[in-house]
Amino acid sequence: MTTTAEQKPSILIVDDDEVYRTRLARAFVDRGYDVRTAHDHDSGVALATTESPEFAVVDLKMPGKSGLELVKALREIDPATKTVVLTGYGSIATAIDAVRLGATYYLSKPADADDIVASFARGEAPPLEPPDHDYRAPSLARAEWEHINRVLSDAGGNISEAARRLGIHRRSLQRKLQKYPPNK
Repeated sequence: MTTTAEQKPSILIVDDDEVYRTRLARAFVDRGYDVRTAHDHDSGVALATTESPEFAVVDLKMPGKSGLELVKALREIDPATKTVVLTGYGSIATAIDAVRLGATYYLSKPADADDIVASFARGEAPPLEPPDHDYRAPSLARAEWEHINRVLSDAGGNISEAARRLGIHRRSLQRKLQKYPPNK
């Protein structure tokens, strides 16, 4: 039995790195997908508007509008599109933002086609059962470290602005950031 384009799952790959985008597209074609590629937000939106894909792989950092804006736009075009966000600059804050905007999953680069296919499946899996043991609150040092990093992320990585928001001297903040995160 031969497969037609209608039977193949469709995927949109949006990444400004041409070599990576081409390699990933070839890997998905080999896995039986109907692949379309774009190099930025606007061309990705144009392709999705023309024919909404079942799946999308979006790079977080691109020239012009970011991958997060593209995730939001894809969600508005078709809420059924499952999107995975890829980035070479992973952080918990951007992962949370991506999922809030509609991404199914979030992966760090380099991710291959198998990683991406598995992440689509993980995104559809039911939530994990809570552990049987009691929850242990993080130590005060750990909570402080997480709070500092969250404020730094909210300040766009600007140490001076984060220090102002935290009410501490910029140099004190730099010293705290040089330390490793405390264990639980």
